[in-house]
Amino acid sequence: MARRAVGGTGVKRARRPELRLPALERYEGGGLEPDGDYDGLEFRDADFTGQDGAGARFMDCALTGCALDGARLPRARVLDSVLAGVRGVGTELAEATLRDVELTDARLGGTQLHGAALERVLVRGGKIDFLNLRSARLKDVVFEGCVLVEPDFGGARLERVEFVDCALKGVDLTGATLTDVDLRGAASLEIARGVDRLSGAVISAAQLLDLAPVLAGELGIRVEG
Repeated sequence: MARRAVGGTGVKRARRPELRLPALERYEGGGLEPDGDYDGLEFRDADFTGQDGAGARFMDCALTGCALDGARLPRARVLDSVLAGVRGVGTELAEATLRDVELTDARLGGTQLHGAALERVLVRGGKIDFLNLRSARLKDVVFEGCVLVEPDFGGARLERVEFVDCALKGVDLTGATLTDVDLRGAASLEIARGVDRLSGAVISAAQLLDLAPVLAGELGIRVEG
């Protein structure tokens, strides 16, 4: 189930996941397996460094405090699940599907989500450096209270995406398509590339002033005196 609301300005708000996990069984297995099927499991403080779980399916699962350094999970499906306090550098999730997922207090760097599909996903707290979402599809996604350093949305499609109390540093929107994207709640907004792709987004008056030099540069306007 998910909530859906419409903002006062006519901006359609993102539907957030409403997760009610069943009683979970503690995972006692070994490493991840390609095309593995994980249902109703709790992974706590597991070390998946360098492991291969390509095409794996996680359904009604909780991953808490897990290490994902160099873990390979391309085309994985993460459904109706919670990831809390996960950490890792270079996690491979290309072309993965995340649906009805909560990601909280993550510490990630260089996560590869290019070509992925995210729907009804909440990213709350934590810090993610160099997030690669090129050519990804984001629908009903909320980034809340987190820090995103140089996220790459190049060629991505964003629909009903909200940024709430989060810091956006060095964002790349090159070739991105935005629909009902609400940036007004971002604590800081720094767009490095693709400012011309902001059509379909909503920003505040203060953010417009902050972006004025970048917009002027994009339009070839010289500002003097």
